[in-house]
Amino acid sequence: MDNETTFDSSTNELQLLEFLVGEEFFGINIAKVSEIIRFTELTPVPSSPDAIEGVFMHRDKLVTVIDLHVVLGMSLKEDEHGEGLLIVCDFEQFSVAFHVCAVLGIKRLTWSSIEKPPSVSKSSDDSITTGMAKLDDKIIMILDFEKIICDLNLIEDYEQDNFENIDVPEELDLSKRLVIAEDSPFLCKVLMDALRNVGFKNVNSFYNGLEAWEYIKSKKGSPNLKNEVAAVISDIEMPQMDGHSLTRLIKEDKELANIPVFMFSSLIHENMRGRGDSAGADGQFARSQIGELITALTEHLTK
Repeated sequence: MDNETTFDSSTNELQLLEFLVGEEFFGINIAKVSEIIRFTELTPVPSSPDAIEGVFMHRDKLVTVIDLHVVLGMSLKEDEHGEGLLIVCDFEQFSVAFHVCAVLGIKRLTWSSIEKPPSVSKSSDDSITTGMAKLDDKIIMILDFEKIICDLNLIEDYEQDNFENIDVPEELDLSKRLVIAEDSPFLCKVLMDALRNVGFKNVNSFYNGLEAWEYIKSKKGSPNLKNEVAAVISDIEMPQMDGHSLTRLIKEDKELANIPVFMFSSLIHENMRGRGDSAGADGQFARSQIGELITALTEHLTK
């Protein structure tokens, strides 16, 4: 699937793949989807969580299958076992397929039409829902797929990384304020914990690019701007305003243009790197590169 045609950061738009689990509607940014295939015969994985149905080989890759019915606490009818579709996604170094009932099509939306769901209004890092889209007469929930696969121990637990071993330059003022834009409460907490473990004392987090932009914009005219917004770390896909749009707004403002902006997303690949460079990002890091991100951040702030 060609991600080059499925995400337009210059217009703050996305294409959402709508799918059905049980009788509920869900969505995933199609930029995360490599392909959709019919359910296939699986090899069970002994002692694995109930949500992991098994594995199979696909295009010379080992793919782990996650049953979203189990993850979401929905029952799968007896006659539906072994049926449905698999949404295959590539997460950096491995592939995962999500077992769903049906795929209903692709919807083109603006990020501004994606809203914060009530379940994450208090930024609970236990939520697996990052946003909701009101479409026609229904609501489509957008899931936090990174949290799902992390909860199932399919990737290294971010929180177990020892970020205290990162060398922080002695001349770096760790009281400088950092701004995070991240719609996943889980990943926001991981990132904030990592920054605080390194020694940063002031970290402000925002649920989306729009909230972060309103905060940054409010600091214009401040004689202490370099300390009040020392750097921005932003996800790419977020409700209301995506990370590329946020970056572009910062870099096109003469007063704010020198603020370093680092992209932090599972969507970091060749095509997206080009879009990040075009928006003016000072660095781009995948989810597994928190250590590299923090190293780049500290080096940039001591220039």
